[in-house]
Amino acid sequence: MYTPISSEFYDQLMVAIQRKIPSTIVYTEGEQEKTIKGIVTTLSIIDDKEFLILNGKQKIPLHSIFSFNGKKHKEI
Repeated sequence: MYTPISSEFYDQLMVAIQRKIPSTIVYTEGEQEKTIKGIVTTLSIIDDKEFLILNGKQKIPLHSIFSFNGKKHKEI
């Protein structure tokens, strides 16, 4: 089931994109918790899912992110 991100989280992402803030993202991939650092360049919709795109071209599904720059957005 799709759960949209909060407007507060969206605003935080937009500030990081506009200011090119180096960011730390903690997310889940399968059953694993992963951490990645980079500059968020854009948000994109691919196959009806929202993704955060980093400067290294990594794509992270927004629904899998639970911490962005130290701020928790959901429980694991």
